[in-house]
Amino acid sequence: MTDKVEIYTDGACSGNPGIGGWGAYLKYKDNVKELSGSDENTTNNRMELVAAIEGLKILKKRSEVNLYTDSVYLKDGITKWIFNWQKNNWKNANKKDVKNKDLWIQLLEVVNKHDINWIWVKGHEGNIGNEIADNLATSAISNFKGL
Repeated sequence: MTDKVEIYTDGACSGNPGIGGWGAYLKYKDNVKELSGSDENTTNNRMELVAAIEGLKILKKRSEVNLYTDSVYLKDGITKWIFNWQKNNWKNANKKDVKNKDLWIQLLEVVNKHDINWIWVKGHEGNIGNEIADNLATSAISNFKGL
């Protein structure tokens, strides 16, 4: 059995839209890496997507990944909705343009390079990886604001 990379992701926003931050906490065997960033005018959902994209982009070779997120939007989007969006020329069930299409396309590019098990976790319930990712995301907002 191969060891899996664990990635915990989270996005946050101060105002929605507003200043946003994302965090990704990666674990592989005894190695850990923390990633984060911010954006001046964004939404919570965009930050959730960026966290997953950046967490996966850093992997240098094809990997088996358990990706943990507290975002139903991210998990259901990539495991359920995206197939119909693509088939329907990036229109949702209401025939409207899919929001955040640019990021969904980026996510698809990195997802196809790995074998990923998408796992939803309840936020703010003591899951240490999720808490670290949340702290990274909220700290990125504070750093952006200069706090």
